[in-house]
Amino acid sequence: MPITPLAELLASIDFAWRREPPAQNSPTNIQWRAGACDRDSILFFQRFDDGRSDGELYRRYLADSPFAVLVTNRRLDCFDALGEKAIYVTRPGDWAEVLRRFCDLVYPLAPGALRFIGVTGTNGKTTTVKYLESMLAAQGRRVLSIGTLGLFRNGEPLLETGFTSPPQIELRRLLHAEQDHSDIVAMEVSSHALDQGRVHGIPFENAGWTNFTQDHLDYHRDEASYFAAKAGILDLIQEGGLLYCTSEAVAERLRRLGDPHVPIEVLGPARLYPEAIAAQPFLALRHNRENYALAAALADGILGPGPREDWRHLQAVDGRFECRNVGNRTLVIDFAHTPDALETILTAIRGGFPGSRIVTLFGCGGDRDRGKRPLMGAVVAQHSDHVIVTSDNPRTEDPERIIADILAGIPYGQPEVVVERPAAVARLFDLLESRPPAEHWVALIAGKGHERYIDRDGRKTYYSDQDEVDRNLRRLGW
Repeated sequence: MPITPLAELLASIDFAWRREPPAQNSPTNIQWRAGACDRDSILFFQRFDDGRSDGELYRRYLADSPFAVLVTNRRLDCFDALGEKAIYVTRPGDWAEVLRRFCDLVYPLAPGALRFIGVTGTNGKTTTVKYLESMLAAQGRRVLSIGTLGLFRNGEPLLETGFTSPPQIELRRLLHAEQDHSDIVAMEVSSHALDQGRVHGIPFENAGWTNFTQDHLDYHRDEASYFAAKAGILDLIQEGGLLYCTSEAVAERLRRLGDPHVPIEVLGPARLYPEAIAAQPFLALRHNRENYALAAALADGILGPGPREDWRHLQAVDGRFECRNVGNRTLVIDFAHTPDALETILTAIRGGFPGSRIVTLFGCGGDRDRGKRPLMGAVVAQHSDHVIVTSDNPRTEDPERIIADILAGIPYGQPEVVVERPAAVARLFDLLESRPPAEHWVALIAGKGHERYIDRDGRKTYYSDQDEVDRNLRRLGW
């Protein structure tokens, strides 16, 4: 059997540990999902400290997969159970670079064919990237955007990836397939992606950082590690590039970590004429003007500075401050799912709708940072006249336990609890229906935004806040 290029590359790498197969392997493809493997696959399996045992991972992912070769980032207790399969373990710190070399072989990118821009931050990544996509596409550029909403080319959806930043093999596969159809890649860069090396080797011309607040401590363990992961984007910005930031606090913290090798430019909210606000009402919100300023600066890096009315080309981003008005009632659907995001949007609503009463419906995700649950409860209680607490992707946790964690942050008042989210949305509408028509109300339905599922007990079932709003509008004849 002839030696394949993948077999030659395997043989050339200095692994920390290896178990060669009794007979020569000739792998022909690389995979990151065990379920996608065939008998000629190399499976790249990255092990995390997520509380699961090696035995559990073996039973769930490896036992029934037909891969020929396994490459991991650490020794696993289940290696003996894998029979005569070839196994290779990378040296500490080498995982991302080893994987990049295989991606270069299987999914090569022509030098200079694509220009890359990355956006990181706790909140606002999706909005900033979608604004940037609209700005560049309006000037004739072919823009591939990658983020929470999926894969898009000039605003047209191509694929739902299920990730903010896809794993490295999947990302390279997508880039390889799209490099002849795109000029620029604008992508969200999550802390998980930076920590796990998913974007390793991506040469960002410039990058943006929106803000930084508590999130993902279930994964990063502490706030300092979370920030350090985000700061890894500096290492991907190429010589001559800049990091644009809309948070002075983030910029100052980066400087305290040491002299950054990339210049950092802090931006304030975009100053827009009333005409722009009237045409694009979502730009009335300060955080969206900050996202706009960041996108415009990144667009200048591609197009060059000049007088452009970029706001004319924007579209509201799916599930981000999505408004519907019915008489004196304003319904807002938003993806806000962190304490800071809820604080930001509720403050904006209070300022933008003076005299209106606010009812907020929200929940917290399961198997994620428990510490932010009471913080979210406290923020919502502070800024709302009425609160409905419900479920939001409980995953493997008991929804009522999650709600109890939220309620611990609401020491006063009497928030309503409606565990099932569709029933909670119906209750919100019934509340609004019961109020005098002359009263002005804003109803914020927070947490799901664009998502079209509820993740519970290991299964994702179809659900949409947008659909539930439509259903209740019809039910009440509004």
